[in-house]
Amino acid sequence: MGKRSAVRRVRAEFQGRRDRDAGGVHLSVIEGGWDPIAEDDHQPRKRKRVQPSHNHQTQQQPQQPQRDQAYVKNIMPKSEGQARLIEAIDRQNMVLALGPAGTGKTYIAIAKAVEALRAGKVGRIVLCRPAVDAGENIGFLPGDMEEKLAPYLRPLYDALQDRMAAKQVKAMIAEGQIEIASVGFMRGRTLSNAFIVVDEAQNCTYVQLKMLLTRLGWNSKMIVTGDPQQSDLATDLSGLAPVADRIESMGGDVGVVRLAQVDVVRHPVVAKLLDVL
Repeated sequence: MGKRSAVRRVRAEFQGRRDRDAGGVHLSVIEGGWDPIAEDDHQPRKRKRVQPSHNHQTQQQPQQPQRDQAYVKNIMPKSEGQARLIEAIDRQNMVLALGPAGTGKTYIAIAKAVEALRAGKVGRIVLCRPAVDAGENIGFLPGDMEEKLAPYLRPLYDALQDRMAAKQVKAMIAEGQIEIASVGFMRGRTLSNAFIVVDEAQNCTYVQLKMLLTRLGWNSKMIVTGDPQQSDLATDLSGLAPVADRIESMGGDVGVVRLAQVDVVRHPVVAKLLDVL
């Protein structure tokens, strides 16, 4: 039983005995002793202590909800060569972009592909890249075709995730809006209503490039990127340079954009390395 309950019980007994007392013992409080009634009347109820807040501004300001990363919808060229490449992609259905490392070939192609998909101009993005090791045989890779090609397509994934959220990329791959295609399985296909990006085309042979370029279907756009100076194939096996030369001589039906060292937008040391390597 609590202290206050005991006080109420003593008060009730005291009041009842005083009412029916006709000459008996009269209860009284000894002076200087403990008066439960007086203590109950005069002592305030104890309150729980409230810990003082050391950060008043944090309590006053409501917490802001976490916002997703803002992604730039439109890209701006950083050099004259990139401006010519963007203009060619907007104007023509097939473009070959040749240039050294760091000129933004792959990034611009992926950015334009995402832009076309969001605008509803195409129904899917097809990413294609030859599975050729850079001078090192990494052996057997487990998993399905997408998992096997994932290490080779890592630069394309990085460019995609720079344009949209990683969860959105995974969802689009699961839904088929972004397709991972291997060069070895492109024979006989017709890619319609798609934006096709063929990256690292310097590692494709002449026959492979001929097969890839003839996959273009209706309402589709194909961008082929590569650096003829960095082929991982044996000497004279890369077909990118001869294919670009022949296409460039046929006129303006297919765009051929050649980027140079002045178009390098990576670290400034990359442009200097291209002079000595």
